[in-house]
Amino acid sequence: MTTDITPGDTYEAGLETRKAVLGAEHVERSLAQVSEFSRPIQELVTEYCWGAVWNRPGLDRRARSLLNLAMLTALNRNHELGVHVKGALTNGVTVEEIQEALLQAAIYVGVPAALESFRVAERVIGEVTGDV
Repeated sequence: MTTDITPGDTYEAGLETRKAVLGAEHVERSLAQVSEFSRPIQELVTEYCWGAVWNRPGLDRRARSLLNLAMLTALNRNHELGVHVKGALTNGVTVEEIQEALLQAAIYVGVPAALESFRVAERVIGEVTGDV
């Protein structure tokens, strides 16, 4: 079976999706600050994470955002969590849904991780919406 999709196509699709979810300014700033050493990981993330996986038809962007919030809580990756709270809001996830996802995560991955995620989410929601 052959395909007409090239790695360059997947990268470009990933770049487009990454900018749509996280904001063009954030992505362009991240890519502009990349060193030659870290360039390969940025390219890998853009092509495979954002291009190959985020563009699959099985889940919409809202569902993928909610999953990311729970997984990043479980991994205690607060910088990425903040980035993905903004992305979740961009993808139409409500503040209440973010709250519920973090409560769900608290039960399955631990209260300390969820408490920190609530702090990060509240700060980011306040920055984005002015509410909280």
